[in-house]
Amino acid sequence: MRRAAPISTRGPCAARSRCEASAAVAAGGAVSEQAGPQNETFAANRAAGTIRLGVGLREGVSRRTRVFEQGSLRVRFPTTARPSPDLEAVIVNTAGGIAGGDTADVDIAVEDGASLRVTTSSAEKVYRSPGAAATMAVRLKVGSGASLAWMPREMILFDRARLERTIEIELAENARLLLAEAVVFGRSGMNEEVREGWFSDRWRVRRAGRLVYAETIRLDGAIAETLREPAVTNGGVAIAIILLMPADEAFVAALRACEGLRGEVGASSWNGITAVRFCAPDGESLRHDLMTALTVALSGPLPPLWLN
Repeated sequence: MRRAAPISTRGPCAARSRCEASAAVAAGGAVSEQAGPQNETFAANRAAGTIRLGVGLREGVSRRTRVFEQGSLRVRFPTTARPSPDLEAVIVNTAGGIAGGDTADVDIAVEDGASLRVTTSSAEKVYRSPGAAATMAVRLKVGSGASLAWMPREMILFDRARLERTIEIELAENARLLLAEAVVFGRSGMNEEVREGWFSDRWRVRRAGRLVYAETIRLDGAIAETLREPAVTNGGVAIAIILLMPADEAFVAALRACEGLRGEVGASSWNGITAVRFCAPDGESLRHDLMTALTVALSGPLPPLWLN
């Protein structure tokens, strides 16, 4: 059953003005107490989105068992031309991007035996903020014998963006997970650079209640300067990671045999986990390498929205 709470729908011009208001305040530096009306407009124009999605196996087919949408987030289920045992879901952010003070909350549960692929309709843009950080919380639960492929399009951070994201994953003992996440610091093709900002990214993966993978990234202040450090990205502005559970040594071998990768790619397996890290000089190179790896991991074509 599909339930949706009452929402206020923003048109394209409203979404654009929301980002412009954030940028205008940021360009002026700290907000003074005299800027009362501007402060009130900024605070009232924040976007909040929620998705609750449940997927179960019904008569041998993965089907939606619960869909809840609220605010700026939507989830759609496109009909694919090719036969697939997986249900495919596409997350859409109708706010036109993420600005300071926005919140996004995604909770997905895949029941025993079911399979789901999740992507996003486009790259997610995180705009600069005068102070308040945007927050994103993702919770994924995968049941016994179930599989989840979580592979949103890349997230693009703009200069002075502020974002705190958490990803919490609960896996049954024999569940399968493919997770791919990419972050691009500025659009090189537009001569953009993320000179300053704040980015916190915390991941925790548990299998049968045991913590099996933990990762935290925190970049604060002079991000461009930090990224130029040889031990960080050595000037690369686009990073990504693929996690596979259980580990897949055949995938690692096939990826190592790939030719024409444009950035740095490192893959390894340990304790039932395969991790692949990507670092590229720009978003286009990262996207090429990530698509190459995902095509190998999926043993087939990517979701159509990845090909746009």
